Amino acid sequence: MKLYFSPGACSLSPHIALREAGIEPELVRVDLATKKLADGSDYLAINPKGYVPALQLDDGTLLTEGPAILLYIVQNLARTPLGPKEGMGLVRLVEWLNFISTEIHKGFSPLFKPNCPQEWKAVAKETLLKRLQWVDGQLAQRPWLLGEEFSVADIYLYVCARWTAFVQIDLGQFPALARFVENMAQRPAVQAAIKAEGLKQ
Repeated sequence: MKLYFSPGACSLSPHIALREAGIEPELVRVDLATKKLADGSDYLAINPKGYVPALQLDDGTLLTEGPAILLYIVQNLARTPLGPKEGMGLVRLVEWLNFISTEIHKGFSPLFKPNCPQEWKAVAKETLLKRLQWVDGQLAQRPWLLGEEFSVADIYLYVCARWTAFVQIDLGQFPALARFVENMAQRPAVQAAIKAEGLKQ
């Protein structure tokens, strides 16, 4: 099983999830600027979308889009529960993955783009802060996004929350979210994935 990744990018979430599922994937690093792999081959020939993550299963099937990969891990690979597999619990999991993907993950995008006008970055940052404030309120009521049950949604949120350090957002203003990030950082799968990608906590 191959995971195409870029260190610290959103591909870190399926990387952590796979390790939580007891799987150590073969990591294939992607240079997102050149769309090349370490051996010089063309990543676009594998994933024409050009971004990460992409997960290639042992039968050659390629999965793309982080939330879809996370759901695949929940449904097919997890040895211990990483989220509900059916019913309203699954609906709530998808609800959180969708929110994180569209409102938080994509909320960071303008802040990382050097050619994005400062005026738009200010608007994007203001919106992102509102979304993070709402999440902070949710986590003030429970340890994990789904309540007492840890899930892949928590992994995805953790990966996005790490990016605050790169865009001058102080997590201290969100005490419940900051505590959540600290708790996530103590998980062995998180530590293993971060070490494997050459990152710092």
